[in-house]
Amino acid sequence: MSEDRYEVFAIRYGGMAARTRRENFMGLDPHESSPMPIDYYVWVIRNEARTIVVDTGFDHEEAGRRGRQLDRLPREGLAMLGVEAEAVEEVIITHLHHDHAGTLDDFPRARFYLQEAEMGYVTGACMCHEALRLPYSVEHVCQMVQRVYSGRVHFANGDAAIAPGVTAHMLGGHSKGIQCVRVETARGPVVLASDTAHFYENMERGKPFIITHDVEATLRGYDRLRTLAASPAHIVPGHDPLVLQRYPAVDERLAGIVCRLDVAPVG
Repeated sequence: MSEDRYEVFAIRYGGMAARTRRENFMGLDPHESSPMPIDYYVWVIRNEARTIVVDTGFDHEEAGRRGRQLDRLPREGLAMLGVEAEAVEEVIITHLHHDHAGTLDDFPRARFYLQEAEMGYVTGACMCHEALRLPYSVEHVCQMVQRVYSGRVHFANGDAAIAPGVTAHMLGGHSKGIQCVRVETARGPVVLASDTAHFYENMERGKPFIITHDVEATLRGYDRLRTLAASPAHIVPGHDPLVLQRYPAVDERLAGIVCRLDVAPVG
């Protein structure tokens, strides 16, 4: 594999089984109670030259505080794929919501790639409003500030090259400075949408997730995802359980936990 092409993996570390469609989409009838669980993932981008982790999830304390199901710590999920968190040198944080930016201490050697708009938002006046700060964990934010002061955060303002064949793109919408990640693979460019699209249905039907900072930016973001990816089948949403059904498991032992995204979907 060349230096600018990668294998890409999704690792499920938890979920919320008791969740309904009206808890996931804007504008639905409040009586809509059809079940629609969500999964929590971190992602790995790797080739012979480097390993990049995308997002760092949350820990048992955060899971307990928010009533989330944590099946394994993100570092434990990474280890199943042979990735040791303490050795990882590059981590992309798509945004700073509690389920994407915790467990930073498990990555002691990492440089973190983050949009400046996201950091400014979570340390600014908007966090005086409880409704706006609810998706964030102050502990996670403070830990990231510490890494800013130690020179371990690389900020972007919009599109940014992370490594040969790996770029980040600020779309906004779900959060002030959320970014997706575009990865060159043998099957063409794959886009890790993270929470720029939680579910396939967000993009397919133009229905934003219920937690949305900017609805217009969210809808425009769906269009940008399509332009960045080789095809709609190359876009991987951030929380959809269907990801593990549509992509092959790495092996039988990891079925339902780790799937490979740089190969064609199987379902």
